[in-house]
Amino acid sequence: MVESTAFHFATALLPQGWHSDVRVSVADGTISAVHIGVAPEPSDERIAIGLPAMGNLHSHAFQRAMAGLTGLRGPGADSFWTWREWMYRFVAKLTPDDVEAIAALAYVEMVEAGYGRVGEFHYLHHDIGGHAFVDPAEMAVRIGAASQTAGIGLTLLPVFYAQGGFGGVPAGEGQTRFLTNPDSYTRLIEASRRAMAPLTGAIVGIAPHSLRAVTSDALAAVLPLADAHPIHIHIAEQVREVEDCVAWSGQRPVEWLFDHAPVDASWCLVHATHMTAEESARLAASGAVAGLCPVTEADLGDGLFPAVDYRKAGGAWGAGTDSNVAIDLADELRLLEYGQRLHHRGRNLLAEVDGSVGRTLFVEALAGGTRALGAEAGLVVDLPADWITLDADHPALVGRTGDAILDSFIFAAGRRLIDGVWLGGRRLVTGGVHHHRDVVTARYIAVMQRLLTA
Repeated sequence: MVESTAFHFATALLPQGWHSDVRVSVADGTISAVHIGVAPEPSDERIAIGLPAMGNLHSHAFQRAMAGLTGLRGPGADSFWTWREWMYRFVAKLTPDDVEAIAALAYVEMVEAGYGRVGEFHYLHHDIGGHAFVDPAEMAVRIGAASQTAGIGLTLLPVFYAQGGFGGVPAGEGQTRFLTNPDSYTRLIEASRRAMAPLTGAIVGIAPHSLRAVTSDALAAVLPLADAHPIHIHIAEQVREVEDCVAWSGQRPVEWLFDHAPVDASWCLVHATHMTAEESARLAASGAVAGLCPVTEADLGDGLFPAVDYRKAGGAWGAGTDSNVAIDLADELRLLEYGQRLHHRGRNLLAEVDGSVGRTLFVEALAGGTRALGAEAGLVVDLPADWITLDADHPALVGRTGDAILDSFIFAAGRRLIDGVWLGGRRLVTGGVHHHRDVVTARYIAVMQRLLTA
């Protein structure tokens, strides 16, 4: 039996721009019709302001549990690398139940923040001590269950992680729960695709972790497993990573990747923070997506992505929450622009000429996210009925119309403006709060109390 309903938006952001009096019909979770400039019918659900839900192209869900726990300065200089050692100690304790509980809260918060799909860069494959599970997809199953609890779409990206550093350096003790070889990774991908098959709209891509964690031969061996699905890789996040890559190969990471792998529009290069102008131009021309995570990149002291020049070259990009130290779509977009302002000492640097910076950020992040996640998004016929609604009575929206709504959302109020989120035609957030938040939060609290007192 087909379930049908209809919604009437006083104003909504469609692919062709803002429109008033938009009527959207939904059948079995999919948009079946969009009519512009029509009056509402008596049975329609009335909505003031509608935006398409965003794709979050890069997440490590379990790291949500570390938020706020890594702010104590050590005896030496703190950096990404000291943070990573803390992460290794934390992840060593996590059971499958723990991972599911933590991921469920992270995903609930993502839905509340306006994300409709998440790209989970999933590298915690083995049990405590590095022992293999009977089912290689055990942890992937837990990620899938967490996404179902939150109602968020899932692009699962099981990580291929084979070594501890460039040139085949053996992995360290803290990395044993991540490790695979080409044969075991093949089994992991196959098992993950079987496990995700019952989940509506779930996609399973592949994710070579980084050039420091994958040999060149192994990278070539696993790329065919993508099978036309997304390919994601961390790259050029840290200056030391660039220096180590040059010492190993004589080339910088992005340069090496383009010379040794068939990078195209199915790829997402996560961070790509430290690129030369030539590398940036090659990335832009390839059609691959730059996966930017400004909040995490700031938290870890990574540096600033060359967004102004990259956009001028026509490069595609999308936004992710990475370590999930804070989960807020508006925060990610705002910090991307503000970082460029601080570096270039200007304003509205990522806007089109005579255009709204908020509109540019939102629309480009939406487009890049859909490409990187392998799933289209927008208020368009035959796509999932995924959208955000904003509180038209909020003080930050007084007198705002059109693009000024997006400028106010991103730069003035953030997620406080979100009053509702519908995914697959179902309302999951009311008054800014996910309908399952209380149950999910209680489970998360119980897990954290045990982890932090053990």
